[in-house]
Amino acid sequence: MTTFDKREAAEENKFALDAELQFKARARRDRLVGAWAAEKLGLSGQAAADYAASIVTTDLQEHGDGDVIRKLKADFAAKNVAVSDHQIERTLAEKMAEAAKDLKVKG
Repeated sequence: MTTFDKREAAEENKFALDAELQFKARARRDRLVGAWAAEKLGLSGQAAADYAASIVTTDLQEHGDGDVIRKLKADFAAKNVAVSDHQIERTLAEKMAEAAKDLKVKG
């Protein structure tokens, strides 16, 4: 294996690791956002855990945050919970930062 081949393999491994960490961070963020939303929706215990898991599943439907935002808005509207778009987006950003920090510490 040449030096170039080794460098190429190292870059491919780094890319794969970065992608895996990003996926884990998004899943963790979604669970944290789901727990936040569950509390606002008056859910607790297993119902809150199930709701948080549903946010993770929802995020797998399409690229980006649109699918999660639509679900949160619909669920808040169905329960007459007043949460602004700005608050949802801010919470997504805050929970992503928290998830990334958790993964760096635990990872």
